[in-house]
Amino acid sequence: MPMDPLREPLDTQSLRGLVLGPPSPWRRLDVVPETGSTNADLVSRAMAGEDIDGAVLIAEHQVSGRGRNGRKWSAIPGAQILFSVGVATHGVPTHVWGWLPLAAGVAVADAVSAVSGIDVRLKWPNDVLAGGGKLAGILAEAVPTRERIVVGIGVNVTLRSAEVPDVGIASLLELGVEAPDRHRLTRQLLLDLGGRIAEWRQAGTGSSKLIVDYRARSATIGSRVRATLPGGGCVVGLARDVDDHGRLVIDVDGRPVAISAGDVVHLRPDGRLP
Repeated sequence: MPMDPLREPLDTQSLRGLVLGPPSPWRRLDVVPETGSTNADLVSRAMAGEDIDGAVLIAEHQVSGRGRNGRKWSAIPGAQILFSVGVATHGVPTHVWGWLPLAAGVAVADAVSAVSGIDVRLKWPNDVLAGGGKLAGILAEAVPTRERIVVGIGVNVTLRSAEVPDVGIASLLELGVEAPDRHRLTRQLLLDLGGRIAEWRQAGTGSSKLIVDYRARSATIGSRVRATLPGGGCVVGLARDVDDHGRLVIDVDGRPVAISAGDVVHLRPDGRLP
């Protein structure tokens, strides 16, 4: 079967030339045809003693991709951009770590908008939305005892809804981008992600620019939400803001309740009137 011209393999050497080296934070970039999970691979490398800070691992296909709470990430070879990066945490207070995946979300939104012109929104804590569907997902995992965080990102580029069982999936192709360029978008993603990570490292609570830009992209702040918690409990109210810890602040009958990403099984709109 001939290769789909929209799903040609990424050019590893070209990407290395474009994104590695100062002032970029990326020190190593690898592209593999297939793996189980790029996040799991980088975590394993770190646990084996490798310094993964600045490492980028891209897979043309993942057979065991994961989202939050062990959810499966559907993948089709060459139809997405699937990658993970290693980020050192030294000098960043632990209470600010929750902002790292939010910073990654802003970077994805910036890159997609710059390359495609599509309006992109962020659903707290880790979904990137466009055209009413999920365009991208983010998964951050701390490496035990290694002062490193692995951030995994998956972006649907030429994925067609008929190819996956998931409902509510969006892709650049189905959003009207005629010939999405994975190579160009990968480069832009890494450049924007590097910049947002630098902002995240600044001044304890992250840079004010990062926080302002996140709020401007947020599809959650200002809406009524229902947060389902482990054990079946829920928090229902108006999403007011994201605090310095990266937690969502929900106004519940005039009382602010802050919930972290690790506390939430699902976050959905709440249809009741205020």
